[in-house]
Amino acid sequence: MDKVAAEFIEQSIFRIEKNTPKITKCLDQLTDEQVWMRPNEASNSIGNIVLHLCGNIRQYSISALGNQPDIRERDKEFSATSGYTKEELLKKLVDTLQEAIEIIRNTDEVSLLKIYSAQGFNYSGAGIIVHVTEHYSYHTGQIIFWTKQLTGIDLGFYSHIDLNKRNRS
Repeated sequence: MDKVAAEFIEQSIFRIEKNTPKITKCLDQLTDEQVWMRPNEASNSIGNIVLHLCGNIRQYSISALGNQPDIRERDKEFSATSGYTKEELLKKLVDTLQEAIEIIRNTDEVSLLKIYSAQGFNYSGAGIIVHVTEHYSYHTGQIIFWTKQLTGIDLGFYSHIDLNKRNRS
């Protein structure tokens, strides 16, 4: 594999893997009841978002890019109001990500350029990887925001940065 393709895959996996500890920390701060709370009727609970991430990552990475059957039931991701503890949700997410990352890691240059169909859209293999990476990051931000709303705490993701020292430079 050429260096550009290898770097693209490595950086995509790095970005995906950076988000999982953030979601884990959020779930650690919440009760199972809070995980399933919706801010309003137009919004989803953290539980719904995690189920949605599992479905989306499976559909794009595992089914399309990995050439496996598409078993996604998208409507159920959003209609669920319980059914999983926060530990079960995290396990489902981690298991899905491990499978997807293995497929991404083994994607060759030909597969990066090949066109796949996912959710009625056509993407190159590289496009699928970009989609999964940005989609996971987008929803990680939603989970962080809703966790902060529910708990009123700073999750400390950037506590290693001394903002006062940085602002004086």
